Amino acid sequence: MIKPATAALAALSLAALAAGPAAAAPPRPDVECQKAGLSVLREAGLLPAVAKDGLAIETAVSVGVTVRDGADLSGVPDPIPLSTVLADHRAGDDSLFVYPWCG
Repeated sequence: MIKPATAALAALSLAALAAGPAAAAPPRPDVECQKAGLSVLREAGLLPAVAKDGLAIETAVSVGVTVRDGADLSGVPDPIPLSTVLADHRAGDDSLFVYPWCG
């Protein structure tokens, strides 16, 4: 004979299994990388120009930025708007570029 407490525990376990795995939390944006990127632009005296006109890929490469292996840059404008540069910094391992100041 199954005890009522055991039956209730089994029912809860089955309900949890039926609900499926808990949804994974979305990855946190890499704001430290973004802050570091802003510092690099500021220290190089580029921030006002990049904020106004965007960042030329050639300029990014000149400060050590590389294209991430497998990244498709076909839809990336050149120069890249600052908002896009900042978003890419926050993207972590999903970024289009690898930034030497981000760990």
